[in-house]
Amino acid sequence: MNYDPILLELFKNRFASIAEEMGMALRRTAYSPNIKERLDFSCALFDAAGQMIAQAAHIPVHLGAMPISVATAIEQINFAPGDVVILNDPFRGGSHLPDITMIAPIFLPAEEEAKRRGGEDTAFFPPPRLLASPPPFAFVANRAHHADVGGMTPGSMPLSQEIFQEGIIIPPLKLVEAGQMNQGVLSLLLANVRTPEERAGDLRAQLAANAKGVERMLELVAQHGQAEVSQYMAGLLAYAERMTRALIMELPNGQYNFEDFLDDDGLGSGPVKIAVTITLAGDKAVIDFSGSAAQVRGSVNTVYAVTLSAVLYMFRALIGLDIPANSGCLAPLTVIAPAGTVVNARPPAAVAGGNVETSQRIVDVLLGALAQASPERVPAAAQGTMNNMVIGGWDPERRKFYTYYETIGGGMGAGPHAPGGSALQCHMTNTLNTPIEALEYAYPFLMRRYEIRRGSGGAGLHRGGDGIRREVKLLREAQVTLLTERRRLAPFGLDGGEAGQTGRNILVRTGQEIELPGKTSQILQSGDVLRIETPGGGGYGRMKAEG
Repeated sequence: MNYDPILLELFKNRFASIAEEMGMALRRTAYSPNIKERLDFSCALFDAAGQMIAQAAHIPVHLGAMPISVATAIEQINFAPGDVVILNDPFRGGSHLPDITMIAPIFLPAEEEAKRRGGEDTAFFPPPRLLASPPPFAFVANRAHHADVGGMTPGSMPLSQEIFQEGIIIPPLKLVEAGQMNQGVLSLLLANVRTPEERAGDLRAQLAANAKGVERMLELVAQHGQAEVSQYMAGLLAYAERMTRALIMELPNGQYNFEDFLDDDGLGSGPVKIAVTITLAGDKAVIDFSGSAAQVRGSVNTVYAVTLSAVLYMFRALIGLDIPANSGCLAPLTVIAPAGTVVNARPPAAVAGGNVETSQRIVDVLLGALAQASPERVPAAAQGTMNNMVIGGWDPERRKFYTYYETIGGGMGAGPHAPGGSALQCHMTNTLNTPIEALEYAYPFLMRRYEIRRGSGGAGLHRGGDGIRREVKLLREAQVTLLTERRRLAPFGLDGGEAGQTGRNILVRTGQEIELPGKTSQILQSGDVLRIETPGGGGYGRMKAEG
């Protein structure tokens, strides 16, 4: 089918702007600092089959995995007008339990109703008079990281041995049915978390975001008609597929292998191998993780949806052009991740850290393999961790529990043409930090230090980016959980560039510095200081000899 290139670009930006507006609604109505300050959420649009059409420029590890969540919901739920479905089960397309996905169908008004209503705004609650027969015309969805969903430690990012220890598991359920809140489902969820008021506020913010997406999509259909909107949904999928095939055809045919390791699983096993073989042939690529370690006891296992998300991110990043990052990008890619391995764990495996840590190492091995095929495009390894820090406890002044979650940036890997950026959230994450003012207002903490960790990037013709040094003083006793990587095994350099420095976790108590493991959970005392030093990125190229 031929597409008008001007209309294709128009629809690409219209769809993306709807997802971005959903994100603004979510941010502005959220309760938790993790969502309203750190922006730990993602929004996207999907067609009737659950294929992702457009996404906001949010978090890669969320967005690449969401289509499986939407497809699972379509398969298991009979959507009706006014419904909203939630889920977080990693084995049904989720990433880890704190990431709750919310999906809303878009049903078109009956023809005579559409004519009568014209282009006026369409309220989400209650739904207008709708066509009786499914399927929905399209879907909107968002995924947000909730700072607590229960489990064995505050923040729901524990050193777990099975998923049941990580929090409440939500299969696809109708949170809203026919425009009415399902109070039973909501009450069940809130009874299983430490911060119910904050969770309720964030869930309602997710509802508001989807409501805005439905409203804007109905306006788009009223303006352009169902046929044209559907045509350009398909056109954008085809466009992204063509561009991905063109990228693969630019790369030399062949097999490219690389392996790297996670430090450990947090429970005594490690290093944990992640291996990939990328086979490029014509306009297709096979990405095979068969050499990776079997799933482990600790929580660094990841699910297939997250592995797929990392592959989508890496190939989309290589294209470089401003094309939609949608499901069309996956059409030329075959991803092999054997069940029962650390990159495609079977239930009831613990997976809290797989989404945040193992996804980063998957990116690293993809970088290492693709650097052999396209050395002029691919940088060295970035910090390779999200440096997850969770603090939770009882706040006697506010007389309630709190949970604080933070990921901390580090160094980007240097590339063939430039040094790596410093103090950045790298690759599979794309959040902000919690500003010091917001942190000290919301939690019983003081920020003692927040600075760039100078000299931590790897040396080379182009130097790797530097990490961060962040120090938090606790004003009350609290439980602290750290899920961090690259504390033992450094981010690699490329083409003769040196590795970046490993990270460090340090407890300062009564003036004494105590080195903490990369993965730990323990009760800290009032007055303790927690210092996180994040890794630098790898360097690129050999330094030129002086003289």
